[in-house]
Amino acid sequence: MNLFKNRTVVGVFCILLSLLICFGVTPLFNSAVSEKAEIVRVVKEIKAGDEITADMVQTAEVGGYGLPDNVIRKTDTVVGKYAAADLSIGDYILSTKLTDTPAAENAYLYNLDGTKQAISVTIKSFAEGLSGKLQSGDIVSVIAPNYNGQGATVIPAELQYVEVIGVTASSGADVDTGEDTGDEDQELPSTVTLLVTTEQSKVLAGLESDGTIHLALVYRGTAENADKFIAAQEETLASLYPSKDNGGTRETEANSTVNQSTEAESGVQ
Repeated sequence: MNLFKNRTVVGVFCILLSLLICFGVTPLFNSAVSEKAEIVRVVKEIKAGDEITADMVQTAEVGGYGLPDNVIRKTDTVVGKYAAADLSIGDYILSTKLTDTPAAENAYLYNLDGTKQAISVTIKSFAEGLSGKLQSGDIVSVIAPNYNGQGATVIPAELQYVEVIGVTASSGADVDTGEDTGDEDQELPSTVTLLVTTEQSKVLAGLESDGTIHLALVYRGTAENADKFIAAQEETLASLYPSKDNGGTRETEANSTVNQSTEAESGVQ
């Protein structure tokens, strides 16, 4: 302790410490700060749920000091993935802001493979859409009052069994949980999106233009049995539009298959 009471010794110690900092620590720090790293940067606005394409991003060289460990460094890592959050021009892309699948609310639209189409119909009153209880996966029948201006209320043969793939409020948000949250501000369904063929979409577009559409729930349950209803409908379409298919069994046989499957499921329940 007496050694550090000597001013000369303390002075020499301080000088040596300063030299160590100037010629040892500082160069190492400067080297780390000046080190460059290649990262992926956003060059176009990207909204949450958007699929990222090559023209939306580019690589850029930036200072490597302080970069997060999960920053993306190669464009092929992000192209083809979906944004999990909004990204602005100039943003670095972090792995936590990417997802392999689109936003859940739009996922059903990314499953279209060209064999069928998605089309929405308007729910003009609360009752028309089953009082807001419809869910994705439901099988419904489309009821057309005053069909083709003939005054009769019918279920068109093309629309006996149709699958619901989305229920949407006027704001564009999906509201197809089928659950009452008790929230007074809960949004009510405005449209129902159906998975249909070209022929069915034409009939639906005509009904949407002409007047009121009612949706009646036919089946809610396992995907396996729901597919049997769709198969029955496809056989009906094959008989109505033979040029679109190689033919098919009679509609009554298809409906018999559906009835047997649902009766079996009811017995199990």
